[in-house]
Amino acid sequence: MSALCRVEDIPDKSGRGITASIDGVATAILVVRLGRTVRAYVNRCPHLELNLDWQPDHFFDFERKHILCGMHGALFRVGDGVCIYGPCLGRALTRVAIDVVDGEVRLA
Repeated sequence: MSALCRVEDIPDKSGRGITASIDGVATAILVVRLGRTVRAYVNRCPHLELNLDWQPDHFFDFERKHILCGMHGALFRVGDGVCIYGPCLGRALTRVAIDVVDGEVRLA
């Protein structure tokens, strides 16, 4: 499987938007990094079904602790994508299975 990006391409406490083919469908995803944790999610808020980033590759709140929906301010935990604040409280982002191999982030 080809690499989506390299971990080093995503600074700590930030993310990167990528279009990837999942089951043959072009899908907007976000790959986020918080310390050693790297996760990928479909780039869609479960509340309004809109992309999360308010500007390209801007996925974190101002404190850089949580994924932020730029449309309405919902906050999601990086580790599991669960909404901890906002109108979709308790719902979660759709996780995309990835592997990190030799510093490359790849679809699992």
